[in-house]
Amino acid sequence: MYYRICDNIALRSWKFIPRTYIVKNDWLAKGLSKEVFDMLLLCDGEHDLTPNAMTASLEKQRLIVRCAKGERPSDWSMHKTYENRYFAKMNFMITGKCNFNCLHCFNAADNAPLMTEWSFDDAVKLLDQARDCGIQAFTITGGEPMAHPRFMDIIREIYKRNMFVDEINTNGWYITQEILDQLTQIGCNPLMKISFDGIGFHDWMRKREGAEERTLDAIRLCTENGFKVMAQTQVNRRNLESLIPTAERLNSLGVSKIRLIRTSEAPRWAENAPDSCLTIEEYYDTMLDFLSEYKDSGMNMDIEIWEFMMAFPRTKSFQLCAIICRSGHIKYTDPKCKATRTMIGVTSSGMVVPCLQFSGYYEEHGIKMENLHEMSLQEILSGGEYMSEVCTNLYKFSKANTKCAECKYFGWCTGGCPALGLLFTGDRRGSDLSKCVFYKNGWYKKCVQTMEGWRNLTPVEELEKQ
Repeated sequence: MYYRICDNIALRSWKFIPRTYIVKNDWLAKGLSKEVFDMLLLCDGEHDLTPNAMTASLEKQRLIVRCAKGERPSDWSMHKTYENRYFAKMNFMITGKCNFNCLHCFNAADNAPLMTEWSFDDAVKLLDQARDCGIQAFTITGGEPMAHPRFMDIIREIYKRNMFVDEINTNGWYITQEILDQLTQIGCNPLMKISFDGIGFHDWMRKREGAEERTLDAIRLCTENGFKVMAQTQVNRRNLESLIPTAERLNSLGVSKIRLIRTSEAPRWAENAPDSCLTIEEYYDTMLDFLSEYKDSGMNMDIEIWEFMMAFPRTKSFQLCAIICRSGHIKYTDPKCKATRTMIGVTSSGMVVPCLQFSGYYEEHGIKMENLHEMSLQEILSGGEYMSEVCTNLYKFSKANTKCAECKYFGWCTGGCPALGLLFTGDRRGSDLSKCVFYKNGWYKKCVQTMEGWRNLTPVEELEKQ
């Protein structure tokens, strides 16, 4: 009997991760045992195999299919080996330019440092390198990515290389039926992450007259064309009163999720909107007030309160973002941040960063890592400062941050978000103080009480007792 790998399956090997498979349009590789991996290598349309329990299991999992002799897998499906470390995704800032002048954003139109942009030719060269390093997926961001003069051409080049776009971060201004038709035509159906800062407040926050109406039209157009939309909403003292009306409007437009993000203590925000930043305690408090009203509203849009809580109305369940490890017993070999360990951030100037949340801070403070205009992607993903940063594990972090390591809550929070730790302390190994507030001031119990009647996906018995 002859078998071949299914058309949507591919075998891949990276340095230190020798046996995996990937599914087309699914960016995370999945590990395999040596026995199964070796069997899949034989499923090439050339080897005559005796059907057994393993082949039956692989057929059931839709990893292989029976075929005629000589019917080989596609070139994409065939086993490929990469000499660099494993990274599944690239967060690609194709431009630092933006048509908005947002009060809080480092990439605002009147801010000079990130007004760089990838040329089309250089972007294509980088896409070649990404393919040759085994990267599967892209988040396309900016600035405003659709302001790039070759935006659609860059998207097309990604798909020509059998990679795909998982997310697009946009302000929505340039979204038209024509753009959505072009994306659909090439098989690109990403999550559209569209910034919207509240009914009656969006124009003010984005410093662009007509932005609110234009953005709502863009959201409607996306959902009508079958694109999932996540609205990203800044939360501050000025727009608190608009959160429920905003949620009602977005829910009516078919938005699948709203992400509420505390407008942080950036110098630009402090200058443009003094005293508008919520403290961590105020943020948590107002978000629980919002959730208390939202959970009984009948709306079905998922809620993500950044670095605090997620709520899922369809299943009446919630998850606490501060709980990284429910058991409290961590593996010190785990990476400090799993997200940065699987997705590389690339700025519009070509610099690599662990997370694009870091990019503005790095620019303002003159912190430099490797640059893709000076080094190849494979070199960067094989060693150096960037790799040292993203491969920081919990053991290394605990040695550098004894305050966190000695805290009784470390086993659950693992030190929190590195980007917030840097923001709060100015130290790449600094403590995420928002998690300190969460644990030490009893916010676990407050969250559970607020969401009474809904299922807690992150229960911790020890915290229930405090």
